[in-house]
Amino acid sequence: MTRRARGLRSLRAALSPVVAGVGAVAVATAVLVPAPGGGAADGPAGPAHRASAPGAARVPSAAARCTKDTVARSLRPSSADGPAVQRIKKKGQLVVGVDQNTYRWGFRDPDSGELEGFDIDLARALARDILGPHPKVVFLAVPTNQRIPALRHRRVDMVVRTMTVNCARKRQVAFSTAYFQAGQQVLAPKDSPVTAYDDSLRGKRVCTAAGSTGETELARRPHGAKVLLVPSQLDCLVRLQLGEADAVVTDSALAAAQAAQDPTVELKGRPFTDEAYGVAMNSDDTDLVRRVNKVLDDYRGGKGADSPWMRAYHTWLEADMPGISGPPTPEYTD
Repeated sequence: MTRRARGLRSLRAALSPVVAGVGAVAVATAVLVPAPGGGAADGPAGPAHRASAPGAARVPSAAARCTKDTVARSLRPSSADGPAVQRIKKKGQLVVGVDQNTYRWGFRDPDSGELEGFDIDLARALARDILGPHPKVVFLAVPTNQRIPALRHRRVDMVVRTMTVNCARKRQVAFSTAYFQAGQQVLAPKDSPVTAYDDSLRGKRVCTAAGSTGETELARRPHGAKVLLVPSQLDCLVRLQLGEADAVVTDSALAAAQAAQDPTVELKGRPFTDEAYGVAMNSDDTDLVRRVNKVLDDYRGGKGADSPWMRAYHTWLEADMPGISGPPTPEYTD
């Protein structure tokens, strides 16, 4: 069996749906599907739902003032139990939108079927703080372009899914402080003539996820590429392996994870954007945003090797993204 065939087999195993219980955390998993009539993507096309959506009646003032320099700022942390936190406690479970197909971040162990990864560890830490040491966490696998609709229609309490914070999204949902720093980058076969995010993409079939920041960048500067949109970034790796795409544009963190899955591909050039990942929530749930920021402060625990953030980094990311000394420094609104 070739390396490419083995990679495809492992990807198919990762995509198989499984319901599992994980240690002290009860886990149920489902695939989130759009509401009847569908829903617009959360990418460059604009808001996914209008004023009829829960939380859509107002735009937070911080989002209205959002700029490139202030985009990563969030509400100051608090451990208070406001309405959103009380609602979660009353129902006795935290519903988190996640990915189940991104190696290292949110994926299914092919042997146990359990969800694992950097984002999954963070989601469990948030659940323990809100619900106690043995919380019930419901993980919902949410496609990239359904993350914002899921939050605005309250199908999930939060999204922890390598979600880049930007001003367009902050006009629709709220974000925590940054918990990881990444940037858009190109992934292509090692023997490809593609060299970076430049004119070497001209005439090439370039894959990215619908609703992603990769889609936004390709719409703005396609470099003559033919853009192929798919629901999930993992679909892009499969298309690359099948010869249906020539390159992928995605977050550098996700590209590194895909390169770890398939030794025949590699990252090309350097990241060409600067992006922060945040936990996303409904815009009305300001108390939950503050609570998440409080947990993130504890999770970062400074830049020592024993902080929960660094332990998760060593476990999931260091092999593919070495040299990171610690998490991003949080920035708060006045």
